[in-house]
Amino acid sequence: MNIQEFQTFLKRTGRKATAIQQITQLVLAYQDFIQANYPHKSMAASTAASTPETLESYASWIESETGESASKPLWALRYYFDFLQDLELSRLAGQMRAERTKRATVLIRDFRAVDPQVADTLAAHDLENIDQILDAGRTPALRRALAEQTNLPLDTILELVTLSDLARLSGVRRVRARLYYDAGLTPVSIAAWEPQALRGMLVDWVDQHHFDGIPPTPKEVEHLVADARRLPLIVIYDP
Repeated sequence: MNIQEFQTFLKRTGRKATAIQQITQLVLAYQDFIQANYPHKSMAASTAASTPETLESYASWIESETGESASKPLWALRYYFDFLQDLELSRLAGQMRAERTKRATVLIRDFRAVDPQVADTLAAHDLENIDQILDAGRTPALRRALAEQTNLPLDTILELVTLSDLARLSGVRRVRARLYYDAGLTPVSIAAWEPQALRGMLVDWVDQHHFDGIPPTPKEVEHLVADARRLPLIVIYDP
């Protein structure tokens, strides 16, 4: 990152010197995270180094390691993505920050690897966010009825309900939800694991399946299991 050009950009947006310094330090911390966890990427001027997965992994890492919200780093990174003219990542950073400040709900179509046509079909039935599909598909009987109503495969309905259930866990959104779902996990099953064993399984799974992302840190998994154990039960899974 060209710090001087970035700070000149911030000055043009009307940021004060103290804010510019804070934003710069937060962006450099993100750079350090990418270089430490994604050594094949380069934090050059190109936006190729940053992806939705790296952004979500960073936010999850901050919250698990520090116990603090990632709202402020996401605020700073939005300026960085505006500087790079990456509208997609700027929008995502803003949306992720809103989820933390306003508790905005997650859209079904935003989960990784969700077919847009499936999301459109559900939207036509007024099912666009995780709260709506959790309510409509919380039991096996409701999921069967929903599959018939939408003409979508029952497995697809269960997948989206499970992703939405996982997204109720702290720090779990689009990418982490996909990782945990693909690894065969639900909030109920996560609660039954011991953190060290669960992380070992996920590290092996990411390596064996070449998942585009990094496994959760030990502290992240500790928080994940603890959160799953106190999460109110909403979804009833098949026996």
